[in-house]
Amino acid sequence: MTEFSELGLSPEILQAVSATGYTTATPIQAQAIPVALTGKDVLGIAQTGTGKTAAFTLPMIERLSQGRSRARMPRALVIAPTRELADQVSASFERYSANQARKLSWALLIGGVSFSDQELKLDRGVDVLIATPGRLLDHFERGKLLLTGVQILVVDEADRMLDMGFIPDIERIFRLTPPKKQTLFFSATMPPEITRLTKQFLNDPVRIEAARPATTAETIAQHLVRLPTSDPKAKRTALRMLIEAEGIKNGIVFCNRKSEVDIVAKSLRTHGFDAAAIHGDLDQQTRMRTLDSFRTGDLKLLCASDVAARGLDIPDVSHVFNYDVPHHADDYVHRIGRTGRAGKSGRAFMIVTPADAKNIDKVLKLIGKDPEEVTLEGVDLAAIKDSPRDDRRSGRSRATARGRAGEGADRRRRNAPSDPAVEAEAGVRGSPPAGSESQSAKPEVQPTEDARPPRTGTRGDRRERAAPARSRPRDRAEDEGRAGVPVVGFGSDLPAFLARPTTPRPK
Repeated sequence: MTEFSELGLSPEILQAVSATGYTTATPIQAQAIPVALTGKDVLGIAQTGTGKTAAFTLPMIERLSQGRSRARMPRALVIAPTRELADQVSASFERYSANQARKLSWALLIGGVSFSDQELKLDRGVDVLIATPGRLLDHFERGKLLLTGVQILVVDEADRMLDMGFIPDIERIFRLTPPKKQTLFFSATMPPEITRLTKQFLNDPVRIEAARPATTAETIAQHLVRLPTSDPKAKRTALRMLIEAEGIKNGIVFCNRKSEVDIVAKSLRTHGFDAAAIHGDLDQQTRMRTLDSFRTGDLKLLCASDVAARGLDIPDVSHVFNYDVPHHADDYVHRIGRTGRAGKSGRAFMIVTPADAKNIDKVLKLIGKDPEEVTLEGVDLAAIKDSPRDDRRSGRSRATARGRAGEGADRRRRNAPSDPAVEAEAGVRGSPPAGSESQSAKPEVQPTEDARPPRTGTRGDRRERAAPARSRPRDRAEDEGRAGVPVVGFGSDLPAFLARPTTPRPK
């Protein structure tokens, strides 16, 4: 075990670390901090929840304690894949730099927040930028910041950047910063694309591998619940049974789809559980408010998509529930990494249905162990079915609704009293009065827009003007065409202008 006091940090930083309650460094911290203090590039590989944030934040503060920032030219840049992770880094930087003789300034550049507030900080000059790739490049393209003064560049959760499609943005950011800089590059896994990136942009990095890539922490007890059915209602029932049986302090429920997150959160609330949803479709204020409630203990269950699998630094999460088996096996490691953090114990459960056969095989192969299987007793889960929607409330199709509405209108017309005024108005709206010529011989071709009378004047005036148009007899050409007789030219009708005798012109 290595104490922080042995890592070469200043007394001010050690005091700030001690105030957080930590005295012993994790393996990634113990190996990365001394190397980072020398100014060398670092390639750090460790699973989530092992303290990577402090591994780059502490040496960065130590190196930035000398010198001053210039307007729009930060001296350090931290890139994070999600808003939540960037916010976590910002909170760590504020906490660990509290005792510096000269206060270090920083700006958090994330989406969902006003551009103008962020620009005000940039104009004053900041020592550190903590940003997501998209918002950082937005500010750069607006001409609001320069990256030519960056001395330290940190890329956190690089494999998550790859999953989210940020690698082209990361390559551009590397090219916008000076070639001679220190790069601290951290990732939980090292897929080929990430390896190529490190070879291209890192200068002879010191590789620090605190644990085998994509391994789960030993402090997490992993469990697996197999269901005989893939029915959503059976899965929600199994989830509630697990939560009730565990007597949890707090927990995170992970789903694959954002729509499923909302459904599960609503189901839990309906059955009396304190739950709320968080996913990428929610606005930033709602997401931050929900996370703050979960951190303070006001919220017991957080239903989340993978946007929260990384970036949640909540030391006391007691349980993680995988409502869905993740599509990517690496996401399982990051999900359950929300519990069992900082040496504390945690419990993780995963609900597996017959539809998850391929995904569960990938997860088990990756982690290299078989979680303990848990059997839910007292309920026949195979017999639980998600009831279809009630047509009388919400499932009726529009066609059915239109048909029933039409039947009702026909009944009302048949039962209505014989009122000439009512019948005349009905004729204007497209239903000719009973017994009229139009009803017995209704034209199938509607009059053109120009042939319709203009809708001006009172309703009575419109009825009077519309009446002749309704009683217009059909052309013989139309009758001949419908009777199967081929129509040639104008049919048997001779236009009046052709019947007029011609007058020879005088010579």
